[in-house]
Amino acid sequence: MDSIDSSIMDALKENSRMTASEISKRVNLSIPAVTERIRKLEEANIIETYTIKINREKMGCKLLSFIFVNIDQSTHIEDFRQAVVACKPVLECHHVAGQYDYLLKVLVADTQELEHFISHTLKNMIGVQSSNTIISLSSLKENINL
Repeated sequence: MDSIDSSIMDALKENSRMTASEISKRVNLSIPAVTERIRKLEEANIIETYTIKINREKMGCKLLSFIFVNIDQSTHIEDFRQAVVACKPVLECHHVAGQYDYLLKVLVADTQELEHFISHTLKNMIGVQSSNTIISLSSLKENINL
């Protein structure tokens, strides 16, 4: 991977629908060369997927929270992982070092929906021993890529 590949990826991170023609003008490369480089980045799994960023507030999801979770026994880890991956409100799940076992990024409409998620979904997952919830007041920076 070289600086041209990095420039191509920067353009696609800015707008994943950007055409090869538009990218070629930015990086001073022919359209076929840009297309070939993108294909190689995809084949190498450097580019894993193309996606969109949705305005959460306009979709009715206004409450972003981070939930630390502790699992009671290592035998329950796989059950927890399967359950949390299947949960729609969970945007991200990270296995972390430190006081807690997992960190969840959860998006819901409001505090009532968050309470329901914690009380009826999270606390009912096999192995969940305890949790600690932090509510985000605002997001200053949030990127999905490097």
